[in-house]
Amino acid sequence: MNVTEATDFPPSLLEIALFYAEAGVDEVIGEQPVDRTQAPPAREPAREPTRAAASPAAGSPAQALAGATPNPPRTPLPHPATASANPALLSASEVEGAARRAARACQTIPELEAAIKAFEGCGLKATATNTVIARGNPQAPLMIIGEAPGRDEDAQGLPFVGESGQLLDRMLKAIGRDEQNTYISNILFWRPPGNRDPSTEEILACKPFIERLIELARPKVIACAGKHAAATLLGTTQGITRTRGRWHEYQRDEIAIPAMPLLHPAYLLRQPGVKREAWHDMLELAAKLEQLGV
Repeated sequence: MNVTEATDFPPSLLEIALFYAEAGVDEVIGEQPVDRTQAPPAREPAREPTRAAASPAAGSPAQALAGATPNPPRTPLPHPATASANPALLSASEVEGAARRAARACQTIPELEAAIKAFEGCGLKATATNTVIARGNPQAPLMIIGEAPGRDEDAQGLPFVGESGQLLDRMLKAIGRDEQNTYISNILFWRPPGNRDPSTEEILACKPFIERLIELARPKVIACAGKHAAATLLGTTQGITRTRGRWHEYQRDEIAIPAMPLLHPAYLLRQPGVKREAWHDMLELAAKLEQLGV
């Protein structure tokens, strides 16, 4: 029975479950339902701790977000709001600043991977199974950057390993590329629930890390798979179907790398009629790499 045809009210649990399934909901966050119509229980006011009984407080929010171990505070004790590590209490710019400082402190890719895994500033981490950073060769001349991990990527902890990733591997193989000469990542390192589009705040929290990854890897050519990757790294404002196939330049500080927006492999699976355009873009990538001698 289609839940939209139900006439009884209130709906049964089965009808509710079918409704959510048709809407694309494939996971839940908590074990127990929460009644959002009820006000939360009142909390007792926090008591001011005495100096003798006070335990060491947490460091600054930026230190906590970056996963650093702060030094014990000196007197006077910090205000509770200052010592809190709750990302919800920080603005998007503060979270981005903490991410940028953590990323800048990393001098190698292994250090950066550890910093990403320790970072607490992106809310997606709370619902993800794994932190998904990269696969392939970090010294490769070609770097593919997509949007975010999906279900298979979240389960395996590697980017582009699901159905769309398998299509990407076949596309790369067709131009003589594989994990030995390609480096693959995403602008987000944790899966958005239900594979929804990432929010602006989530992108800002992860952007400094992917920028630092590019800086440390120093690829000769970048391919941005999908509209979010192109918009985040290249500043494009048009849709991916209008920006794909045309060369742009990724610029960050002293770095300038030729970059091309690509149709995301997941889009090709939904719209196989545009594979001709995707093949044209792959040939452009191959020609650029050959021109650069890599």
